[in-house]
Amino acid sequence: MNPILLDTHAAIWTFAGKLKPETARLVEGAASRGELLVSPITAWEIGILVRKQRVSLAMAVEDFVRALFALPGVVLAALTPAIAVAATALPDDVSADPADRILIATAGAYGARFVTRDRRIRRYAISTTHLRCVAC
Repeated sequence: MNPILLDTHAAIWTFAGKLKPETARLVEGAASRGELLVSPITAWEIGILVRKQRVSLAMAVEDFVRALFALPGVVLAALTPAIAVAATALPDDVSADPADRILIATAGAYGARFVTRDRRIRRYAISTTHLRCVAC
């Protein structure tokens, strides 16, 4: 098993076909195996990004999220109490963003590679054994 979890921007870019080619191949491979994870916190974060006008979508947020989670091979990553607690135990300098912390903890819980653009998270992954990152 080699699951991949998409960070929110990676999920948006996957939907739009804007990932780097090598990352897109990894994502497509995970999707073909039914191992492409998307967290429900991503739906929340997309809504926040649109509301704050940091992301513009070609459709309503609800429609975009529904289509994202319906992509072939996408698996809904559970947001469990254990993942929520694990997010609180991460070092403070990893991220102040609660969504990022939940996504990092989710990747760790699933043993998934985390596809992210966030340099701070990718640097953290180098210093730990419970997180592996792929740049998008």
